[in-house]
Amino acid sequence: MISHLTHTSIMVIDLDRAHDFYVNKLGFKPVLDVPMPQGGRWVTVSPPGQPGLEIVLSPVDNRSYGPERVTLLTDMIREGAFGIAVFTSADIYATYEELSAKGVVFKKPPTKEFYGLEAIFLDDSGNWFSLAQITPSV
Repeated sequence: MISHLTHTSIMVIDLDRAHDFYVNKLGFKPVLDVPMPQGGRWVTVSPPGQPGLEIVLSPVDNRSYGPERVTLLTDMIREGAFGIAVFTSADIYATYEELSAKGVVFKKPPTKEFYGLEAIFLDDSGNWFSLAQITPSV
């Protein structure tokens, strides 16, 4: 029986820039940054409130994909073709202000939805994420 998700991946265009974004703008904790035998690096970060989950920052490069796929995937990421994940916050307005002040780009400010409040932001590659403050069900 499956018990936990420990790692998930986000495709990024520039690994160093992505690492800086997730650590210095979003406040994630760096976990691993190790060289891989076939070249490149294995880089993971973790949301501060969820240390058991590591997000692998996966660069779209020729080691993993052919040149045609690199171009296609890079274009799709930059165009925001991937909605990657939902991150939560206990105070979406404070988080929105903090991240905006750090230069995080929001496509949608905090807005009331049927499940609570939601904002949409972009990472440095163009991936988009939901930032939500979930209203508990009664």
